[in-house]
Amino acid sequence: MKVVLMHDWLTGFRGGERILEAFCEMYPDAPIYTLIHKKGSTSKTIESKEIITSFLDRIPGIYKYYRFFLPIMPLAASLLKIRHDADLVISSSHCVIKGVKKPKGSKHICYIHTPMRYIYDQFDNYFKNTHPLIKMGGYITRPFLRWWDKKSNSNVDHFLPNSQFVQKRIQKYYEVGSTVVYPFVDFLDFSSVHKNPPKKEDFYVMVSAFAPNKKVDLAIKAFNLSGRPLKIIGSGSKDEILKLKSIANMNIEFLGRVSREEIVENLSKAKALIFPGVEDFGITPLESLSAGTPVIAYRKGGVLESLDNQSAIFFDEPNENDLAEVIRTFEKRAIYFNPTNLYSKAELFSKKHFFNDFQRQVNNLLVNTGG
Repeated sequence: MKVVLMHDWLTGFRGGERILEAFCEMYPDAPIYTLIHKKGSTSKTIESKEIITSFLDRIPGIYKYYRFFLPIMPLAASLLKIRHDADLVISSSHCVIKGVKKPKGSKHICYIHTPMRYIYDQFDNYFKNTHPLIKMGGYITRPFLRWWDKKSNSNVDHFLPNSQFVQKRIQKYYEVGSTVVYPFVDFLDFSSVHKNPPKKEDFYVMVSAFAPNKKVDLAIKAFNLSGRPLKIIGSGSKDEILKLKSIANMNIEFLGRVSREEIVENLSKAKALIFPGVEDFGITPLESLSAGTPVIAYRKGGVLESLDNQSAIFFDEPNENDLAEVIRTFEKRAIYFNPTNLYSKAELFSKKHFFNDFQRQVNNLLVNTGG
């Protein structure tokens, strides 16, 4: 079977790129089509593939400012032609790449991380702190982007959302059915932790990009109130970093971007992972469980499909007072979280399960449509 892979952009290695890497392992001969590719920014597995980019990749400074080019991304996707023979096209999409036209006679499965948040329900959240001209541009282009996004769905034969939470959004905004295939945790990263669990230390940890929906500011305000030590792993724009650091007390430490090994080490030694945002699924909480560390999470979104009261404590109101109160509650309950139980919960989302579930959907599509 001839397979072509697609991904919105390759500028870093996060959850979406881990899914793409898994597809590369499943289909080692498949080329990758993407809007832009910053060479060396992803994993060795992805970088070793033949990667075909759109005209956006030739614009000076695109890797730093690509998000400002959202209004012309539909054009870039429409002009990106698949020049390889393909029986099956697999897109890993959260933006426009699903709109690249599939070759005649092929089938297209879209593993969708989410419909574009910034043109649907999260528009105000993403644009509230931007320059007025950028916000105005967002309002002007939003109707077109919504129209194009829905129109491009005719190019997709089957949607595979990463959670029931996303499945409901697909039904709401696209009015089409879909089948959930949960993402995975790579347990190889945590093998040393399982063999020799480190002693817990007196700090909490947050691992996150500094994006509006991640609610890093909420966590900072809550820990300002509680006074407990918090380490924040992750980064964002220079302005966002300065803003967050300006509101943080001395008990909050910014570690910036660190290696995968340092992430695992901090997760395994922390008392708990802080997860205050609304995520479509949320791999980081499962990584925390894989490291033997429970989670303090906001009770909304995809985490409700992966966490329970044996692996997490939830707060119900998205404000610093409620989170700070739950942190105080956790301090009294922390000893009741058994690392073995946390490992077992995470193992329900193994890469083996992902491979099997995804391949089952591929087989179903090809058999039911005569592919």
